[in-house]
Amino acid sequence: MTEFEEIYSEYFKDVYRYVLCLSKNESIAEDITQETFFKALKNIDGFKGNCKMSVWLCQIAKNSYFSYLKKKQNNFESVEDIADVSDSGFEQILVDDESVFEIHKILHNLEEPYKEVFTLRFLEIYHFQR
Repeated sequence: MTEFEEIYSEYFKDVYRYVLCLSKNESIAEDITQETFFKALKNIDGFKGNCKMSVWLCQIAKNSYFSYLKKKQNNFESVEDIADVSDSGFEQILVDDESVFEIHKILHNLEEPYKEVFTLRFLEIYHFQR
């Protein structure tokens, strides 16, 4: 098994759960997780070891997810597209996305090891509640 295959095997579930927590959608989580590992493979030489591998991968995943959201938002080009979304569902999506972004901002400002402990603890709680 190559080094990257070991990384993939060891961290896939953690990255997937993290993206699932952000997106609340299994299909999106799968796509973003695959994209994350593709980007990681292309940029593995850029990993300096300043943080844990899981933190680096989750950072890539988070950035990929926010890029996905930005692209998705730009796809709402016509009024008909917006009208297809139910009002209550759309409001909930906005609240959820805003909450995730606020949590991300708070987490981003935490110092290590608190940032990692909180993130891992949150993922564990979320995983067991589902």
